[in-house]
Amino acid sequence: MKYDPSQVYSPEADTVLLLEAARAEAGPCDRVLEMGTGSGLIAREIAKIARVVAVDINPHAVIAARDAGTDVILTDLLAGIRGPFDLVLFNPPYLPTRPEERIDDWLEYALDGGESGRSVIERFAGDVGAVLAPGGRILLLISSLTGLAEVRDLFCRAGYTVSIVRQQPVEGELLYVLKMHR
Repeated sequence: MKYDPSQVYSPEADTVLLLEAARAEAGPCDRVLEMGTGSGLIAREIAKIARVVAVDINPHAVIAARDAGTDVILTDLLAGIRGPFDLVLFNPPYLPTRPEERIDDWLEYALDGGESGRSVIERFAGDVGAVLAPGGRILLLISSLTGLAEVRDLFCRAGYTVSIVRQQPVEGELLYVLKMHR
Protein backbone atom coordinates (compact mmCIF):
# COMPACT_ATOMS: atom_id res chain seq x y z
CA MET A 1 0.00 0.00 0.00
CA LYS A 2 1.27 3.45 -0.91
CA TYR A 3 0.78 6.03 1.84
CA ASP A 4 -1.76 8.73 0.94
CA PRO A 5 -1.95 11.66 3.39
CA SER A 6 -5.30 12.73 1.91
CA GLN A 7 -6.76 9.57 3.50
CA VAL A 8 -5.93 10.77 7.06
CA TYR A 9 -8.36 12.91 9.07
CA SER A 10 -6.71 16.27 9.67
CA PRO A 11 -7.12 17.81 13.12
CA GLU A 12 -10.20 20.03 13.20
CA ALA A 13 -12.29 21.76 15.90
CA ASP A 14 -13.47 18.36 17.21
CA THR A 15 -9.87 17.20 17.66
CA VAL A 16 -8.96 20.36 19.56
CA LEU A 17 -12.02 20.12 21.81
CA LEU A 18 -11.26 16.49 22.74
CA LEU A 19 -7.59 17.36 23.29
CA GLU A 20 -8.56 20.16 25.71
CA ALA A 21 -10.77 17.77 27.67
CA ALA A 22 -8.09 15.05 27.64
CA ARG A 23 -5.44 17.44 28.96
CA ALA A 24 -7.75 18.37 31.84
CA GLU A 25 -8.57 14.71 32.61
CA ALA A 26 -5.31 12.78 32.13
CA GLY A 27 -2.98 12.29 35.05
CA PRO A 28 0.65 11.13 35.27
CA CYS A 29 -0.33 7.70 36.63
CA ASP A 30 -2.94 7.05 33.94
CA ARG A 31 -2.65 4.46 31.23
CA VAL A 32 -4.49 6.03 28.27
CA LEU A 33 -5.96 4.48 25.12
CA GLU A 34 -6.80 6.72 22.19
CA MET A 35 -9.20 5.14 19.74
CA GLY A 36 -9.04 6.29 16.11
CA THR A 37 -5.91 8.38 16.55
CA GLY A 38 -5.87 9.72 12.98
CA SER A 39 -2.84 12.00 12.70
CA GLY A 40 -1.83 11.07 16.26
CA LEU A 41 -2.00 14.65 17.57
CA ILE A 42 -4.00 13.85 20.72
CA ALA A 43 -1.90 10.78 21.57
CA ARG A 44 1.34 12.76 21.14
CA GLU A 45 0.13 15.58 23.35
CA ILE A 46 -1.29 13.32 26.08
CA ALA A 47 1.94 11.27 26.04
CA LYS A 48 3.55 14.34 27.63
CA ILE A 49 1.28 13.72 30.65
CA ALA A 50 0.58 9.97 30.75
CA ARG A 51 1.38 6.62 29.12
CA VAL A 52 -0.56 6.31 25.85
CA VAL A 53 -1.47 3.55 23.42
CA ALA A 54 -3.15 4.66 20.19
CA VAL A 55 -5.12 2.61 17.65
CA ASP A 56 -6.66 3.22 14.24
CA ILE A 57 -8.30 1.04 11.58
CA ASN A 58 -6.92 3.20 8.76
CA PRO A 59 -3.44 2.10 7.59
CA HIS A 60 -2.75 5.60 6.22
CA ALA A 61 -3.50 7.10 9.65
CA VAL A 62 -1.23 4.55 11.31
CA ILE A 63 1.63 5.55 9.01
CA ALA A 64 0.98 9.27 9.57
CA ALA A 65 0.81 8.87 13.35
CA ARG A 66 3.96 6.70 13.48
CA ASP A 67 5.86 9.13 11.25
CA ALA A 68 4.90 11.89 13.70
CA GLY A 69 6.22 9.89 16.66
CA THR A 70 3.07 8.20 17.99
CA ASP A 71 3.05 4.56 19.09
CA VAL A 72 0.02 3.20 17.24
CA ILE A 73 -1.56 -0.17 16.52
CA LEU A 74 -3.54 -1.00 13.37
CA THR A 75 -6.81 -2.56 14.55
CA ASP A 76 -10.59 -2.30 14.35
CA LEU A 77 -11.74 -0.63 17.57
CA LEU A 78 -10.67 -2.82 20.49
CA ALA A 79 -9.85 -6.02 18.58
CA GLY A 80 -6.74 -7.53 20.16
CA ILE A 81 -6.36 -4.71 22.71
CA ARG A 82 -5.90 -5.63 26.37
CA GLY A 83 -6.30 -3.26 29.25
CA PRO A 84 -6.72 -2.10 31.76
CA PHE A 85 -6.79 1.56 30.75
CA ASP A 86 -7.57 4.36 33.18
CA LEU A 87 -8.71 6.70 30.43
CA VAL A 88 -10.07 5.97 26.97
CA LEU A 89 -10.33 8.81 24.44
CA PHE A 90 -12.41 8.55 21.28
CA ASN A 91 -13.40 10.96 18.53
CA PRO A 92 -15.46 8.40 16.61
CA PRO A 93 -17.03 8.68 13.20
CA TYR A 94 -20.25 10.43 14.25
CA LEU A 95 -21.76 11.88 11.09
CA PRO A 96 -25.10 10.34 10.06
CA THR A 97 -24.41 8.85 6.63
CA ARG A 98 -26.90 7.28 4.21
CA PRO A 99 -25.61 4.43 2.01
CA GLU A 100 -25.68 6.63 -1.11
CA GLU A 101 -23.46 9.21 0.64
CA ARG A 102 -20.63 6.79 1.33
CA ILE A 103 -17.34 7.63 -0.34
CA ASP A 104 -15.71 4.19 -0.09
CA ASP A 105 -12.20 5.20 0.91
CA TRP A 106 -10.08 5.09 4.08
CA LEU A 107 -11.08 8.60 5.17
CA GLU A 108 -14.67 7.37 5.39
CA TYR A 109 -13.70 5.40 8.52
CA ALA A 110 -13.13 8.73 10.29
CA LEU A 111 -16.45 10.24 9.22
CA ASP A 112 -19.18 7.66 8.53
CA GLY A 113 -21.25 6.97 11.64
CA GLY A 114 -23.87 4.97 9.75
CA GLU A 115 -27.43 6.15 9.22
CA SER A 116 -27.90 7.19 12.87
CA GLY A 117 -24.36 8.52 13.32
CA ARG A 118 -23.99 6.01 16.16
CA SER A 119 -23.06 2.68 14.57
CA VAL A 120 -19.39 2.76 15.68
CA ILE A 121 -20.32 4.35 19.01
CA GLU A 122 -22.73 1.47 19.70
CA ARG A 123 -19.99 -1.10 19.06
CA PHE A 124 -17.56 0.87 21.23
CA ALA A 125 -20.06 1.18 24.10
CA GLY A 126 -20.55 -2.59 24.10
CA ASP A 127 -16.82 -3.39 24.14
CA VAL A 128 -14.99 -0.66 26.06
CA GLY A 129 -15.83 -2.04 29.49
CA ALA A 130 -13.56 -5.02 28.80
CA VAL A 131 -10.47 -2.77 28.73
CA LEU A 132 -11.49 -0.12 31.26
CA ALA A 133 -9.78 -0.23 34.65
CA PRO A 134 -11.90 -0.05 37.81
CA GLY A 135 -12.61 3.64 38.25
CA GLY A 136 -11.63 4.24 34.62
CA ARG A 137 -13.05 7.05 32.54
CA ILE A 138 -14.04 7.56 28.93
CA LEU A 139 -13.99 10.84 27.02
CA LEU A 140 -16.13 10.59 23.88
CA LEU A 141 -16.63 13.37 21.36
CA ILE A 142 -20.00 13.53 19.61
CA SER A 143 -22.05 16.02 17.61
CA SER A 144 -25.60 17.21 18.09
CA LEU A 145 -26.16 15.47 14.72
CA THR A 146 -25.36 12.16 16.46
CA GLY A 147 -28.08 12.54 19.08
CA LEU A 148 -26.93 13.55 22.54
CA ALA A 149 -29.88 11.91 24.34
CA GLU A 150 -29.45 8.66 22.38
CA VAL A 151 -25.72 8.42 23.15
CA ARG A 152 -26.35 9.19 26.83
CA ASP A 153 -29.01 6.48 26.97
CA LEU A 154 -26.73 3.99 25.24
CA PHE A 155 -24.01 4.43 27.88
CA CYS A 156 -26.46 4.67 30.80
CA ARG A 157 -27.96 1.31 29.77
CA ALA A 158 -24.40 -0.10 29.78
CA GLY A 159 -23.99 1.03 33.42
CA TYR A 160 -22.14 4.32 32.96
CA THR A 161 -22.73 7.74 34.46
CA VAL A 162 -22.57 10.35 31.70
CA SER A 163 -21.79 14.05 31.94
CA ILE A 164 -20.90 16.79 29.46
CA VAL A 165 -17.42 18.20 30.16
CA ARG A 166 -17.03 20.42 27.09
CA GLN A 167 -19.24 21.76 24.33
CA GLN A 168 -18.68 24.07 21.41
CA PRO A 169 -20.79 25.28 18.48
CA VAL A 170 -19.23 24.54 15.09
CA GLU A 171 -20.80 25.18 11.68
CA GLY A 172 -24.46 24.55 12.50
CA GLU A 173 -23.92 21.81 15.07
CA LEU A 174 -22.85 21.50 18.68
CA LEU A 175 -19.84 19.37 19.57
CA TYR A 176 -19.84 17.68 22.98
CA VAL A 177 -17.20 15.86 24.95
CA LEU A 178 -18.93 13.35 27.19
CA LYS A 179 -17.28 11.82 30.23
CA MET A 180 -18.41 8.35 31.23
CA HIS A 181 -17.49 6.25 34.23
CA ARG A 182 -19.04 3.38 36.13
